[in-house]
Amino acid sequence: MSVTATTPNDLEPFWMPFTANRQFKAAPRLFVGAKDMHYTTADSRSVLDGTAGLWCVNAGHARPKIVEAVQRQVEELDYAPAFQMGHPKIFELAARVANMAPEGIDHVFFTNSGSEAVDSALKIALAYHRTKGDGTRTRLIGRERGYHGVGFGGISVGGIVKNRMFFGSLLAGVDHLPHTHSIEHNAFSKGQPEWGAHLADELENIVTLHDASTIAAVIVEPMAGSTGVLMPPKGYLQRLREICTKHGILLIFDEVITGFGRLGEAFAADKFDVMPDMITCAKGLTNGVIPMGAVLVRKEIYDAFMDGPENAIELFHGYTYSGHPIAAAAGLATLDTYKEEGLFERCNEMASYWEDAVHSLKGLPHVIDLRNMGLIAGIELEPIADQPTARAFEAFLRCYDKGVLIRTTGDIIALSPPLIISKQNIDELFGTIADVLKTLP
Repeated sequence: MSVTATTPNDLEPFWMPFTANRQFKAAPRLFVGAKDMHYTTADSRSVLDGTAGLWCVNAGHARPKIVEAVQRQVEELDYAPAFQMGHPKIFELAARVANMAPEGIDHVFFTNSGSEAVDSALKIALAYHRTKGDGTRTRLIGRERGYHGVGFGGISVGGIVKNRMFFGSLLAGVDHLPHTHSIEHNAFSKGQPEWGAHLADELENIVTLHDASTIAAVIVEPMAGSTGVLMPPKGYLQRLREICTKHGILLIFDEVITGFGRLGEAFAADKFDVMPDMITCAKGLTNGVIPMGAVLVRKEIYDAFMDGPENAIELFHGYTYSGHPIAAAAGLATLDTYKEEGLFERCNEMASYWEDAVHSLKGLPHVIDLRNMGLIAGIELEPIADQPTARAFEAFLRCYDKGVLIRTTGDIIALSPPLIISKQNIDELFGTIADVLKTLP
């Protein structure tokens, strides 16, 4: 199909993910190019990227080192199997990622996406307990409003209703913590809100209900992204860690969004100074250039599997494209770009200016909450009566028409720009959003 083709018949064969297909195909929004902070549309307009693509293009678009690394790798080694074979770059990338991870997390299992990373982490947790002789630990605990991808494991522990309601009973033996979002107590917080740490104690109630001997793992996003940018209350993650440690439950941080600089550190575990047992990541791992995800695990978990005949497969799990050579090349070049350009440090340097810009929207029509941390923000709008999501989606369309890309989830605008964003870009982004908010019905 030509990049300029926009008629419904040309677009119809593609069943688009998480999209209002009929609305889009009646008035398509097509990107045909991207560079640094901007997309180019099919009608040659420039659109400022306020979302890093889909939370993933942390270093900006079409960065030379990453592009060149991918091009070279295609010519050198296009594919190599990861089952009983390997190639040098994936071992190098694993070492680099492990070196960036919190101390004690030093092994990496590669996947192709955040969804696969989550399902892999859940399987590793179950297999770990069985290997340790705790085969009764089969229960998994997620959280309301949690998003952990779209595999059956991820939607089972996830807590977004629309992601779950169409797909049957899902995994058995799953329970959920309450979410921590409260406009009543925490509206217009800057950084971590003060109220809500006590909600972690609900895990003790779940333990009492099911008994610790049945619980394998708790999985949470340290900062919940796709559900609307929900910051962890002060002390909340620390309390979850204490309870999990007390009862021998593994704690998994889903850092598919927060990993690789989004909050100014390599991982949110570093930002909040809380050590999980496993970290799932993806998106920023390769700057979104080639799909790749990973599970980072503590040494004790890996070592538990390394007990048996040396020629025996220790974990019966993996993917055809685990550790793909081109993805590995993209990952190495991405990590080089982050380091050479100091992008994690840049996130911290820009965070204050970003925060001021976010909270400059307070008092504008329909804005009922603003929240931020690092280079991420949530702008919560009052829903239109009997039309949930409609107001935010209208803001999305109007911003796009004005040359700015935002993302919406429910009636929340979520922002997560590339870490190369400038103050001028921030002014343009929030100036456009402010203008749009003033015109919304």
